[in-house]
Amino acid sequence: MPTVAMTPHLYHFFPVLENRKITLAAGSVVELLAAINEIAPGFTDYVLDDRGALRRHVNLSINNTMVVDRKKLTDHVPDDATLYIFQALSGG
Repeated sequence: MPTVAMTPHLYHFFPVLENRKITLAAGSVVELLAAINEIAPGFTDYVLDDRGALRRHVNLSINNTMVVDRKKLTDHVPDDATLYIFQALSGG
């Protein structure tokens, strides 16, 4: 079963995820995000826009490979993988 890891700042908004090992059934990125949303309602609203695409300043990677499909999130997350969720740094 794939595991999910995320940057600690997300725990501020979703404390139910803190100190919890998140393992989910293998599937597409969108399926894993939906499963996380079941544990922490509102999570997908935070990382996805109103069309269901990944927000501009949120990045996802499967192990060491960035998610390619940022619109429909169809990339497959295999059983032995880790899905990393993190915000991109920006500013000026």
